[in-house]
Amino acid sequence: MAEPVPVAWPPAPIRTERLVLRGSEAKDRAAFIDLFASPEVGTYIGGSRPREELEGAVPEVPGQRPGLFVAALDGAMIGMVTLDRRDAGRPGHGRPGGKVVGAAGLDAGEADLGYMFLPHVWGCGYAAEACAATLGWFAGGFPGEPVVLCTQTANDRSMRLAAKLGFTEAERFEEYGAQQWLGVRRSIPASG
Repeated sequence: MAEPVPVAWPPAPIRTERLVLRGSEAKDRAAFIDLFASPEVGTYIGGSRPREELEGAVPEVPGQRPGLFVAALDGAMIGMVTLDRRDAGRPGHGRPGGKVVGAAGLDAGEADLGYMFLPHVWGCGYAAEACAATLGWFAGGFPGEPVVLCTQTANDRSMRLAAKLGFTEAERFEEYGAQQWLGVRRSIPASG
């Protein structure tokens, strides 16, 4: 697993027009299980996991790690957005060699945006709203640093969301038995 983006965690909740992005809580456990057990959610990420397996494996407070935001609507988790450092050994990178200089001045993989939302909220714009807010938070803490997003080319919804968020194609490659699309979004430079 890639290392999370190095920041104090969790940050103060991020409020958007309709959502709150926050660290995970015990009340989110059922939604985490629903996400990972959903065949629809698992279509382009390697499949779903059996609910019984997840019930035994998911901790009481799941997702407690730097870089993972719970997207909550009216207090209930509807999805999650992650920012991790992309493993330099994986194919696909926004910069030659897959290296950028991180906030601590260390050579680290690019920031990699990921997201998963429960199927009953698909098509409502929540993923776009949550990802845009996460990217804004990231740009505030890491001005000028680009972010990458990788998705299967067959995932039309994700491809449209990537374009809406301002990601442009950096490359395509084969991974996990499918063609992958890697997009790069240049971060907002530090204001002087």
